[in-house]
Amino acid sequence: MTKIRAAITSVGGYVPEYRLTNKILETMVDTSDEWITSRTGIKERRILKGEGLGTSDMAVEAINLLLKKRGISADEIDLLICCTVTPDLTFPATANIITDKIGAINAFGFDLMAACSGFLYGVTTGSKYIESGLYKKVVIVGGDKMSSIIDYEDRQTCIIFGDGCGAVLLEPTEEDHGVMDCIMKSDGSGRAYLHQKAGGSVKPASYKTIDAKEHFVYQEGQAVFKFAVTNMADVSVEIMERNNLKSDDIRFLVPHQANKRIIDATAKRMGVGNEKVMLNIEKYGNTTNGTIPLCLWEWENQLKKGDNLILSAFGGGFTWGSIYIKWAYDSK
Repeated sequence: MTKIRAAITSVGGYVPEYRLTNKILETMVDTSDEWITSRTGIKERRILKGEGLGTSDMAVEAINLLLKKRGISADEIDLLICCTVTPDLTFPATANIITDKIGAINAFGFDLMAACSGFLYGVTTGSKYIESGLYKKVVIVGGDKMSSIIDYEDRQTCIIFGDGCGAVLLEPTEEDHGVMDCIMKSDGSGRAYLHQKAGGSVKPASYKTIDAKEHFVYQEGQAVFKFAVTNMADVSVEIMERNNLKSDDIRFLVPHQANKRIIDATAKRMGVGNEKVMLNIEKYGNTTNGTIPLCLWEWENQLKKGDNLILSAFGGGFTWGSIYIKWAYDSK
């Protein structure tokens, strides 16, 4: 029996127009362009401006582009998985809001939350629906309006994050392409170092939590960096070894864009040079669930059918993982 794989057949992306540069941040907090660039590799990040706009609005833009490129309509989508840590509302799911806005009347959807690893968790989950034969067209959208949960008086976090969204369409193929292998991991003890203190069921919103600024991202940077450098590199090497891939076999490493030093360490462990690393952190910062699909969107025209890609991420919680994808089409 021929094996069915889930192949990426279209990609789309969206970033807001407003650029929050390091120079602007210098006027907001005690920092400098040199300090930010040397430690993170970030020069600017995009911020979603406008009353009443949220993650779903960026997702709509990315998905509509994806559909246009593929030449299909929204009512052909079977399933939509939204990977985000900044949902429009606590409920209903942002995926449901997106399906309504784009007219995906035949799709069911749900949100998936695994911090910065969410998009990889989403692709892994979506691929199983395809491989089972249950669905033919599954959209995985990853995006965040991180500006909504960032304290712009905290120089440890406000320099890192930006807003943006990317999406991929998964479809079945009987060719030897698509999602070839995946390794997903988590360690809940890491939650102490990167989390949002209030707003959940343990600590609901109150005047006290708002005054204490507990609805913003809390991060212990050094601890997170240490875990990320080790685990993101380890899982990337593990998936290469499991699939007998050498560095020469890899066309691109597609890493989560959290910190350039983490990306460099991962590439070094894998033995791939800078020319094989997708990088846009200098332009967008860390868009959390949006980083990897935005990379695929921007590099799509450099990809050819059969190219080996290693997608790798690390996120709060802690969560991390890697996916081996064999690209399924020649870009036009």
